[in-house]
Amino acid sequence: MSRAFVNEDNAAAQADQPVERQVSEQPNYVTASGLEQLHDQVAQLQAQYSEQSALGDTADKQRQADIERDLRYFNLRLQSAQVVTPVTSTEKIQIGSWVTFADEDDNHQRVQLVGEDQADAASGLINWASPLGEALLGAQAGDEVNWVRPVGDQVIEIVAIEADA
Repeated sequence: MSRAFVNEDNAAAQADQPVERQVSEQPNYVTASGLEQLHDQVAQLQAQYSEQSALGDTADKQRQADIERDLRYFNLRLQSAQVVTPVTSTEKIQIGSWVTFADEDDNHQRVQLVGEDQADAASGLINWASPLGEALLGAQAGDEVNWVRPVGDQVIEIVAIEADA
């Protein structure tokens, strides 16, 4: 058999292998709801894996490999999760705090600092280790902080801090 065909077969087999999900090196701080979401995600993936396994030879092998990869990732995230104490103070921004801030044009935005896996910018859930999260963490109402952004730094003012409800 020609070496070209052997190499093509190897390349095709390697292309089917899912790329492992990158695990962050930052501490895996999570809110209580973030921990619950991780547990739910693992349960959903386990159910999907069971469904695929039950199909036997007709199972979608690529889908099964993707589910296995995601299960490895979320199980690691569960093992490394460090649940933060629920926020009760509104004096200083911490993980779990809801924060309202204003930019130079007095546009207000409300966000909550959460763990990496819980982050969803469209829902106002911001990773505590993101540039915005780092700018806000530890600030107090009335403080002005510098938000380092790829499109240019922006000074924002902390308008209000609320406890996680």
